[in-house]
Amino acid sequence: MYGKVSLCGSGNFKVLNLGGMAFIHLDVGFLYTLLVCTAFGSMLSNAEIKVNPPQDFEIVDPGYLGYLSLQWQPPLFPDNFKECTIEYELKYRNIDSENWKTIITKNLHYKDGFDLNKGIEAKINTLLPAQCTNGSEVRSSWAETTYWTSPQGNRETKIQDMDCVYYNWQYLVCSWKPGMGVHFDTNYQLFYWYEGLDHSAECTDYIKVNGKNMGCRFPYLESSDYKDFYICVNGSSESQPIRPSYFIFQLQNIVKPMPPDYLSLTVKNSEEINLKWNMPKGPIPAKCFIYEIEFTEDGTTWVTTTVENEIQITRTSNESQKLCFLVRSKVNIYCSDDGIWSEWSDEQCWKGDIWKETLVFFLIPFAFVSIFVLVITCLLLYKQRALLKTIFHTKKEVFSHQDTFC
Repeated sequence: MYGKVSLCGSGNFKVLNLGGMAFIHLDVGFLYTLLVCTAFGSMLSNAEIKVNPPQDFEIVDPGYLGYLSLQWQPPLFPDNFKECTIEYELKYRNIDSENWKTIITKNLHYKDGFDLNKGIEAKINTLLPAQCTNGSEVRSSWAETTYWTSPQGNRETKIQDMDCVYYNWQYLVCSWKPGMGVHFDTNYQLFYWYEGLDHSAECTDYIKVNGKNMGCRFPYLESSDYKDFYICVNGSSESQPIRPSYFIFQLQNIVKPMPPDYLSLTVKNSEEINLKWNMPKGPIPAKCFIYEIEFTEDGTTWVTTTVENEIQITRTSNESQKLCFLVRSKVNIYCSDDGIWSEWSDEQCWKGDIWKETLVFFLIPFAFVSIFVLVITCLLLYKQRALLKTIFHTKKEVFSHQDTFC
């Protein structure tokens, strides 16, 4: 006995009952139809699932000189998706940048640093996970927003040649030059912030040139390493608005150490030379240094680097008579992304056959003294001889006179 069942409007299968056992005979056409219908049904189901983008997407400036907050609210959901854990795909960049930064998050906000000299653009969408959508992820359309600081003043009024150095990982000093064509009454103010400060702070120790603020000596900056450091330098003038300038850097990347000291140069044998020095004084760990050595041998100079405070080199000639070297230091790539070389140390030298120079040094004055003594002696002898001769002639005349008298 056979039974026939219709599915999706076409195809069939037969069920044959024999002695209480059932055998199913499937048509090939039915199998194909079944697969097509299943795939189509799945696509139809996913196509019908839609999700809205996040609401109230905005960029908020809390007054931290470039450290901004991107925040949003959850999208509107149908009741059957309210139990799903959703994620958000956030993309953002400065407007002139080619690359987007992408973040996947479950939070309703994200914070990062931006260059406020330029505009910012950001976009975000909603991601429904596969377990909520029959096995495939569903994305919403994008919600977009932009942010610009309020422009004021001409670009030429901004400060020029901003330069900041973190001396010996202890003291931060920044300096700048005034903008082009600014009025003589223009003066500048510097504000800074890094994570850990409750609010931005103004410089309290300005470097002044002709009564104008042209730099800043910062106070001790507690717990400021390996964090973005934000600076804004704005200005004031009664004759024209001054455009502010914004800067972001990390302090460990602008460290300028002290130069090494107590250099020593030892010639071990006819070929090997040992160069050694003390690491710079201050809080920088020994493991954070790289050294550049400038070595000169009889007028020929070459440069090498090392992370140790000692190096062995080989003389190019056993006949070399003068060897000199000096060293400078920098924070290496294991402790920073960049750095500033220190000043060069004092030069340390070794001179070969120094006994010859010593001999010449003493021999020349000795020769002059000896000649001088010899001349004086000769003069004295000559005078003594003349005196004796005079005495002899005098006595001879006396004796002759006495003989005549007798």
